[in-house]
Amino acid sequence: MKLTILGSGTSVPHPQRAASAYMLEVDNKAILLDAGADAAHRMAKEGLDWAGLDAIWISHFHLDHVGGLAPLLFGTKYAPQTQARRKPLVIFGPRGIIELLQAFDEANSYELLKQPFPVEVREVEPGKEFEIVTNLRARTLSTLHTPESLAIRLTDTNNLSFVYTSDTGYTGTLAPFAHGAELLLAECSFRQIKPVETHLNLAEAMQVAHAAEPARVVLTHLYPEWDGVDIAAEAGKLWPGETVPAADGLRLEIIEQESEIRRPETE
Repeated sequence: MKLTILGSGTSVPHPQRAASAYMLEVDNKAILLDAGADAAHRMAKEGLDWAGLDAIWISHFHLDHVGGLAPLLFGTKYAPQTQARRKPLVIFGPRGIIELLQAFDEANSYELLKQPFPVEVREVEPGKEFEIVTNLRARTLSTLHTPESLAIRLTDTNNLSFVYTSDTGYTGTLAPFAHGAELLLAECSFRQIKPVETHLNLAEAMQVAHAAEPARVVLTHLYPEWDGVDIAAEAGKLWPGETVPAADGLRLEIIEQESEIRRPETE
C-alpha cells in the first residue's frame, strides 16, 4: 500500500495545508479518500493518476471533505485524459451520497455521472463490509461527528490494514476498530482545548493509539493552531509509539508493519 497526503488541513484556508484528501494505491488500483476542494489539482501536482482513479471514498458531507467531488467529476467529464477511458469508477459514501450528487447536478444540469466511462455510486451503511477495489476489503464504523460520518478500515490479501478515522470525536469504538493496523490515519484537530466534542485533541488521539496499538500513527486534519508546534514531540509525551505529523505531499509506503516515509520537498 502507498499513501499520499493530498490535504492535511481543514476548512480553514492555509498556505501549506489543503482540505482533506488522500490517495491510497494498492496493486495498481487507486482510491481517493475524501475530496476536499483542491483534491483534483493536488493529485495533478503530485503526479498521481487522477484520470485513472478506480474508486472514491467520501466519509461525510462537510465541504472540506466532499467539496471537491463535483469539480473532479466536472473535470473528468471533459478532460482529454479521460475521453478514451472505459474502466469504471465507483464512488462510495454514506447514505445520502446519491442525493448529494443529484443536488450538484440540479444546480446547473451538470450531469456529472454521464462520463466517458461507467460510473457507479454505492451507499454504505455503518458496519458494512465490502470490496472497495479488487482484493481490498473494507469495513466501516459510525463516528461521533455527523449523522452520516464513517471511518474506514482497508485490508489487503496479506492482511495489511490501513485505518482512516476521518473526522470524529472521541468514542470507545475507535480503538477496537483500528486495533493492530499497520497505519492509523487519525484526525487530531486541536492541541488541547477543543471547542466541540465532534473532533479529537492530541490527548484523545493518543488515547486511541494506546488502545489500538497500530504500527504507526499519522495525525491529520490539523487546524492552524498546530503551526510551529513539534507535533511528533508533543505526541511522544503521551504515547511511546511512532507518530508522524501529516503534511501535504507526504508519501508513505506500508509494508509488513513497516512504513517507508518520503517527505515532500520544500519549495
